[in-house]
Amino acid sequence: MSTARVVGTRARRIEDPRLLRGAGRFAPDIALPGLLHAAFVRSPHAHALIRSIDTAAARALAGVHAVLTAKELAQAGVRLRMPLGFPSTALPDNITPFVLAPSEVCFAGEAVAMVVADSRYIAEDAAAAVEIDYEALPAVSDLEGALAAGAPKVRKEAPSNVLTRFRVAYGDAAGAFAGAAHVFGERLEQHRGAAHPIEGRGAVARYDPGEDRLTVWSSTQMAHDLWMTLAQLLGMAEDRIRVAAPDVGGGFGAKFLVYPEEIAVAAASRLLTRPVKWIEDRMEHFLSAIQERDQIWDVEIAVDRNAHLLGIRGALIHDQGAYTPQGINCAYNASTSVSGPYVVPSYDLDVLVVQTNKVPTIPVRGAGYPQACFTMERLMDRVARALNLDRAEVRRRNLVPASKMPYEKPLRNRAGTPIVLDSGDYLGCQQKVLDAIGYSDFPVRQAAARTQHRHIGIGIAHGVKGTGRGPFESGTVRVSPSGRVSVYSGALAMGQGLHTALAQICADELGVRPQDIEVITGDTGYVSLGLGGFASRQLVTAGSSVHLAARKVREKALKVAAQQLEAAQADLELADGAVRIAGTNRAITLAAIARLLRGVPGYSLPAGVDPGLEASFQWQTDQMAYAHSFHACEVEVDAETGGVKILRYVAVQDSGKLVNPLIVEGQVHGGIAHGIGNALFERMRFDEAAQPLTTTFADYLLPTSTDVPTIEVLLHESPSPFNPLGAKGVGEGGTVPVAAAVISAIEDALGVHIHEAPISPARLVELLEANSAAGAIAPA
Repeated sequence: MSTARVVGTRARRIEDPRLLRGAGRFAPDIALPGLLHAAFVRSPHAHALIRSIDTAAARALAGVHAVLTAKELAQAGVRLRMPLGFPSTALPDNITPFVLAPSEVCFAGEAVAMVVADSRYIAEDAAAAVEIDYEALPAVSDLEGALAAGAPKVRKEAPSNVLTRFRVAYGDAAGAFAGAAHVFGERLEQHRGAAHPIEGRGAVARYDPGEDRLTVWSSTQMAHDLWMTLAQLLGMAEDRIRVAAPDVGGGFGAKFLVYPEEIAVAAASRLLTRPVKWIEDRMEHFLSAIQERDQIWDVEIAVDRNAHLLGIRGALIHDQGAYTPQGINCAYNASTSVSGPYVVPSYDLDVLVVQTNKVPTIPVRGAGYPQACFTMERLMDRVARALNLDRAEVRRRNLVPASKMPYEKPLRNRAGTPIVLDSGDYLGCQQKVLDAIGYSDFPVRQAAARTQHRHIGIGIAHGVKGTGRGPFESGTVRVSPSGRVSVYSGALAMGQGLHTALAQICADELGVRPQDIEVITGDTGYVSLGLGGFASRQLVTAGSSVHLAARKVREKALKVAAQQLEAAQADLELADGAVRIAGTNRAITLAAIARLLRGVPGYSLPAGVDPGLEASFQWQTDQMAYAHSFHACEVEVDAETGGVKILRYVAVQDSGKLVNPLIVEGQVHGGIAHGIGNALFERMRFDEAAQPLTTTFADYLLPTSTDVPTIEVLLHESPSPFNPLGAKGVGEGGTVPVAAAVISAIEDALGVHIHEAPISPARLVELLEANSAAGAIAPA
């Protein structure tokens, strides 16, 4: 056994020293000889035909090297239409965006042309000089308007504004509602928001004509997907292309796809045989980076006399935006995850995926699960309120008990396999948080606050998030003849501590320090197979592959050491970069073993040992590991202004077996901060012509340090039986229940009914004024 067990320890992140010293290398930091800079000409219209493009004035500016439109790209052999990410046979082919719009623009901000110049300043000036003759067309702005009779079509080629319609159902919902003691309905609206990582999108491309090789550095979550898409659209062989993700300053879903701009930058480098860089500015992120939602839910819940769930039914309308770059995963996840941690005997949901003339949507941190959670938890609060029951008690009566784990639901995930809650103690976790926040004593505190004209409330919510999505991720562990230990994976680091976690997993098997292991991810030059970072998947998938690869390396090292030390394998241990006979000083280093396995004349390998002290593994799965969280928050609301202050926030997180609790806590903190934004601040506004009204942080508010309280995190471990590590993901789990918990707390403070997120102070004042005559709290 190794004496350096490090999995489960609060090891410091190995990524941080370099970043804290300012030695990080992000896309904007990449400087190459002869580098040119790109800027995009974007449509000012939400919907219009392109009648003509005049680039003469732009081309005439000093320092401009090219002005490219769809026509020039097509003449250069570039395929103009982006391929569909996560393709589905149920979806048509003509729903994806173009690299550059050839004849019709379908949202404000869609790229029409690209200028390449000596500097970004010149490129921007030239972009402003491009003259485009547009014929404005009617635009579709809101979901229900898109479905109205006579509504304009989102695109000329679209047969209708409904992309697809599907139904998710099981059990006898009609019978359950017919026989229910109580039926309650809700109409819930969850508004559109964006991801807004600290670092926006960016790409640098360098084409070498002598070797016919293209290298692209991109701030992406999907290096391998970009690699394959470049080969497909540029007509190049994959082995002539390398895609590498440098340091990535956050993703949150915004970089979870291949963008037209990445293809255009690479194509420009190939055409000009010069390196080309494009770095997104913040307004471009507002205008053209993917967003998530809107959603409208009309749902009903049926319960018996004791508030036990009998069924849920209703309809969901989901805004897909102008194009579909990556399937309908957000709408599908939302529709299939409503039941969360509860026993729901029947379910029937009709889902309409609707197209509008807005930025396309794909998942942002949570991938539909926060929206489903908001819907379910609002229904649970409605049951409690209507039946005059405690909100926690209603949940206790309906949670899946630990004794029934694994608990299979009559639903299927996107991979087509049954949804199985693999492990957990939902009741126990709920009680831990209620005890920590003083839930039982809160009514007394609330009453005392009312005597001081203070309006405080407490809210609770459960969240369940499917993590570790397959079908696989790659992992290679290599010990070089110099003794250096390296880990390679198609997974992609974007700030979450992935390198530390993979190093800990490898170190646990090989008996070395995590900080002595080099980890390389998201680089097709090192790894030919990979999927990337999304769906809280990487610790489960890449971690399992690295764990199994490291174990195989360990076994090879033990066999060689047993041969060289003339000892039994059972008497050997790995520690400090060597294999030694336990209790003695007799040892052989991993470096020496690697040199033997590299090939030494006259040396015979032990039976069953392949050359090289390295191993690769692609652990495969169709089953997901379901992480659980339960949150409680206490808020104070100013009844005059509608201002909300979060006083306390307590969360329990069950992410299975923990590799590094410190990283888990950090991810929970970040997820809750993101969720507070979803609950109180982040809203993309559009006018009736689908023009974006929110294009700066002056209008689109993010939570700041004054809005996020000290977060109390409790950790619970219920190992998953579905992967070798027993782990579950954590990156998105902290976000899932936040909006539901915060809105529940505001309701409790004010006595008003809230059916939307985010909720603004002005909207709260409106609700108070509208409900004052019915007994709600009036402003003091």
